[in-house]
Amino acid sequence: MNAVAMTAQYAIRHVTRFSYTSPVSESVMELRMRPVTAGVQRCLQFEVDVQPRARVFAYRDFLGNWVHHFDIPRRHTQLVITSRAQVQIDAPPPLPAALAHDAWQEVDAWGANGEHWDFRQPSHYAAWSPALLAFLDAVGPESLRAGDPLTAAQRVMRAVHEQFAYTPNSTRVDSPIDDALSARRGVCQDFTHIMIAALRRLGLPCRYVSGYIAPRPAGEDQDAGTIATHAWPDVCLPGLGWVGLDPTHGVSVGARHVVVALGRDYADVPPTKGTFKGATDSTLAVSVDVTPATALPTLDPAVVEMAWSAAAAVPPDDEQRLQEQQQQQQQ
Repeated sequence: MNAVAMTAQYAIRHVTRFSYTSPVSESVMELRMRPVTAGVQRCLQFEVDVQPRARVFAYRDFLGNWVHHFDIPRRHTQLVITSRAQVQIDAPPPLPAALAHDAWQEVDAWGANGEHWDFRQPSHYAAWSPALLAFLDAVGPESLRAGDPLTAAQRVMRAVHEQFAYTPNSTRVDSPIDDALSARRGVCQDFTHIMIAALRRLGLPCRYVSGYIAPRPAGEDQDAGTIATHAWPDVCLPGLGWVGLDPTHGVSVGARHVVVALGRDYADVPPTKGTFKGATDSTLAVSVDVTPATALPTLDPAVVEMAWSAAAAVPPDDEQRLQEQQQQQQQ
């Protein structure tokens, strides 16, 4: 394989528009939209534009994610956030067929020494509920531990991929994993939380990754049903470090997966999180494009307006639906 085929570059444009039926007096918002520079991925360019104009500040949170935040302390009826990025990703090295069986001893030593503590515990969206434990029992925790950690993680990934149907809008952003476990359907956020909870129960450190997935090259079959925003788990394995596994597609993470933020679960990494002052109703529209490119994407108002017009509007009297649509960016 030549060097060109082993490296991919993507231009990403993520546009979010909040519209209000009457003016609000202030909006405060934080964003987690800047792709990371780590491992095989490099963020070559990134910028955020906010309308109405606002000064945007940035810092890194306790997990190392870039957080951009701003305050608009004046009346407005619309808030438009546009992030643009250019990312380069090298193909990750191939995984071995398996790890040595005694790799479990190193995993257990992590637990005894308190290493990776945050990523080995149940969390709000990755809970060890009775339904989760029943799912894991059906996969076979004893047989999983009888093999090696990499094989165990891949078996759990395949179980989630094969037993659950990808069904947009079948769950809410705040749905517990029991909803997807019961219905046997969900979105990538649900599949990621189920897999994280199962692997943590086995003792493996596992973290939530939010990001994007690029379309397949022209001429190849595209992934059915999925959208540009995406989520998957990273599992920490002896000798390999953090390894991404994508249960939505049933594959190891590769050069099509763009990492934006890492967390214990979705609660740590929503792309937008904020509040506004005002007694008004809200609607939300989101447009995301991930395309092979070597230049930062520009904003074409006509294209974005067309995407907004096609987006599903949030009913003015349904606050929960607003939250759901807002966070569908992650799914």
